[in-house]
Amino acid sequence: MLPIGNLAGMRLKIDKLGRILVPKPLRDRLGLNPGAQLEVVEQTGGVLLRIARQRPSMSKVGGLWVHNGEPERAIDWDRIVDDVRDERTDSTAKN
Repeated sequence: MLPIGNLAGMRLKIDKLGRILVPKPLRDRLGLNPGAQLEVVEQTGGVLLRIARQRPSMSKVGGLWVHNGEPERAIDWDRIVDDVRDERTDSTAKN
């Protein structure tokens, strides 16, 4: 029997050559094109596949850390900025 995994309701099979087919809707959503590289991380109870990206470079500009890399496509950056602002406001209000 071939090993089977479950990812967000999708079942993936490993073929005889050890390959895993990532469904097209997921590839499209994550921007995975032919030749894309994934990292494999062994975890308790399974593995994690994630997009292999160069670590973003950071530099300090005017006392602030600035990200010089490419932004992630699937991340809602407006929500993240709002969350960070809320956290800073809350921590400032407590002091």
